[in-house]
This record gives sequence, C-alpha cells and structure tokens, in this order.
Amino acid sequence: MIHAPARPVRVRIAPSPTGDPHIGTAYIALFNYAFAKKHGGKFIVRIEDTDQNRFRKDSESMILDCLKWVGLPWDEGPDVGGPHAPYRQSERTQLYREYAQVLLDKGHAYRCFCSSERLEIVRKERMANKLQGGYDRHCRDLSADAVHQKLKSGEPFTIRMKMPLTGKTIFQDGLRGALEFENEGVDDQVLLKSDGFPTYHLANVVDDHEMEISHVIRGEEWISSTPKHVVLYDMFAWQRPEFTHLPLLRNADKSKISKRKQPTSINYYRRKGILPEALRNYLALMGWSYGEDREIFSTQEMVEHFSIERMTLGGPVFDLEKLSWVNGHYMRHLSTPEYVQFLQKEIFSTEHLNRIIPLIRDRIEKFEDFINATHFFFSGDLKYDTQLLLPKGRSAADTAQALSDALDALEVIESWTATEITSAMEQFLAAKNLKAKDIYMPLRVATTGAKETPPLFESMEVIGKEMVRRRVRCAIAALNTLPAAP
Repeated sequence: MIHAPARPVRVRIAPSPTGDPHIGTAYIALFNYAFAKKHGGKFIVRIEDTDQNRFRKDSESMILDCLKWVGLPWDEGPDVGGPHAPYRQSERTQLYREYAQVLLDKGHAYRCFCSSERLEIVRKERMANKLQGGYDRHCRDLSADAVHQKLKSGEPFTIRMKMPLTGKTIFQDGLRGALEFENEGVDDQVLLKSDGFPTYHLANVVDDHEMEISHVIRGEEWISSTPKHVVLYDMFAWQRPEFTHLPLLRNADKSKISKRKQPTSINYYRRKGILPEALRNYLALMGWSYGEDREIFSTQEMVEHFSIERMTLGGPVFDLEKLSWVNGHYMRHLSTPEYVQFLQKEIFSTEHLNRIIPLIRDRIEKFEDFINATHFFFSGDLKYDTQLLLPKGRSAADTAQALSDALDALEVIESWTATEITSAMEQFLAAKNLKAKDIYMPLRVATTGAKETPPLFESMEVIGKEMVRRRVRCAIAALNTLPAAP
C-alpha cells in the first residue's frame, strides 16, 4: 500500500508523441492528478519524445490540447514551464549522455558493438532454444583494449546497463505489495542508443530523479521494466520513488484496450459529444470505488475521497454504453445555455463548419438541405444498408476483407489529409491489384452511410481518422452478418 507521503508529493505523466492522444493517457493522468491534489502536491506533464522513429510532429500539441479539454490542469510542463525545465526529453539529451558516462565510469554499464543483424540472429536462436528473449551479453566482458580498438575504428555502439547476474530485485508496489524478480532473467537493457538518444529506461529514471518525482503511478505494463529502473536508482545511489502500477483498461473480452476493437483516441470521444466532466467521472470508475455505491461524482469529490487502496486489480472494462449512460446524466443537468454553448463549441464549431461548407456548397440549393447533405459529418455510428456496401459481383466476405486491408493501409497515415489518404489508397490498389470500383464505393458507404456524398477523401479528412476507423470496422461487422454466398 502507499504510505503517507514522507516527502513533498510530485507525480507526473509522460506521454510519447507517437500518435493520437490515447484514452489510457487520460486515465493514468486522472489518478496522478487526484493523488497530487489529495496530498497538496504537484502534477507534472513531461513529453517523452526520444523515439525518433515513431515521433509525430503534431502529436504533442494534440496530447496537450486533449488533456486540457479533459480538464486535468498541470502545474509544470512544456507549455507552462517550471523549476525543472525543459520538460521535453529531446531537449535533455546531453544530460542523459552525462549520466550514461557516470554509469560507464562506475562499471555499471558497458558499450555494446553488436549490429542489429547479430541481435536479430541471437533473438531467434534464443527463441528456438526456448530461452528467454533478450541479449546474450556478448560485449559485457570485452577487454579495455578491445573496446579501445573498436572505438578507434569508429564502430557504432550502444550503452547497456550491467544487470546483476544473481540475486533478486525487490520493490514495493502500492497495489500489490512486495514484487520480486530474479536478476538473471532481466535483460541488460540498452540505455543509450547508437544515435545518442536515450531509451525510455534511462531517460525515465534520470528525469524522475531530476524532477524530484516522489510517486510513480503508471500502467501495469511497466511492472516488468521496474526491476531495471530500481537497479538504476541503486546504481546512482538515488532515492527511489514509490511505485504503483494501475490495472490497464480492457476490452469486453479482457484484452488490453486497442484501436482494433474500439476507439482509443481522446479526440474520438470529444468528437462524439462526450462531456469532459462525464469522461473524468467514468474514468474514475475504472477500477476505483468512491464508496456508498455512488457512480456519479465530481472530480473534486474524487480528490476528497481519494486513496490508491480503493483501486481493484481486476482489469477495468471500458464500456461505451456505460460511458454514454454517465454522459447522459451530465447532459440532463446542463442548463439550456450550457447545452447550446457545448453544441456550438464542440459539434457545430466554426472551425468544423468551415471545413464542411466548401465540400457541399455546390451540392445544395436551399439551406434547409444542409442537414440532409451533411448529417454524417456530425453523427457517430451509422446504420448500414448492407447491399449498398457490396460492389457488383463481389461477395460480402471479399468486401469485408478489402475494407479491412484498406483500413490497414490508412492506419499508417500520419498526417490525415485528403492528399495523404489519396496517396495511400492509390498505393493500396496497386499492391492488391484492385480497381477503384472494388473499394471506393464500399469505403464511401462505410464512411458516410450513403452512395452520393461530397468528395470521398476530403470527407474522410473532415470526419477524422478515429471516426473513419470506427465506422469502417462497424461496416465490416455488418458485412460479416450476411450469409455466405452459395
């Protein structure tokens, strides 16, 4: 269990700008926020942007914007500053290199010169021999002369930590008590990559220490990494924070929530017309109990009654129907001016209308036709006439598979624009040897519910990636209900 704080409470969330802002980020942020406010502490946002291969330029602004919309203000962060700035890891790389050198000098780390090809061979061999995956420590005991020669010849290298080869690493988890890990089963983690950027593990520990983080409250997927972090704290002779790993949000089948099964982007729920206070209330119900059998309560009431001990370890199921029920409660308690204000700000915003009107301006002759021509830009899930989804001469199974493959092609688009969607679909058609008629009409109907609409890809841009993904998956599900062709 978490004890009464022995030092000033400072907690953080550290999202990575690699995609759309995830509902799980809001979930973890809420519990960090509540814990900080309960104990008069500080809530910090830190951007972990050292994964340059997956970094998306627009993702950070979307994450910050969505967290502001959810209503979880932070005390320190990249946009508001603070005493431990900068709050972007990409602006702190020199610090990580200095600390990696400290570990080398202390003998707690070593340079690894293994190529990516060798590492892949080792990984496959270990899997074939039913050994735990990971590195075989090939470079761990290289002589000083050998290291010198490799450095002299300019061989690229990473820096790995020297995990103890015997004994156990033990740490206390706020929900689970003492957790033990055999050191021999923990990999010699890469701390500094060959490009000079740190991995999550080094940057995370260094930043939490430098920013005086007292409690690390994060998802349970990080439990297996925590022994590495604990050992790093000990190697540096730093005080450890207290760790609590929250249960992950789950799909109905108890699998980890994922965009393949239901929407995960905060933008989807915002676009769907979920009130931020309703979303906070619902996320608070995910594995935490207010008590008194209450399900409706404000964030301030949550803070007043908050304790980690009221969390349960069973994976909380993210239920769209329950979220809609909670949201309905909050909607019914809005005054008429508040109701109108929300519609004007979120559903019929000037920005949204400015994107829609150029697409339908030449398609209608009376303003009364506007709603019929544009309803799919404002609605959520659609009802499908499955026959409209089927191109002539194509089976339901073939069409469902083509839509699924098209969705995979659309998934990799980073900048969701009509130009990028067009390019992705042209490449998809060429790769699958399909004709436009085989996929464009099913995609149009899946996205808009109709055969006659404004330009498809421009419409998809306005509707948004997360809503398009959701609708196409619903269309695939509808096609899968049709009987197989004789």
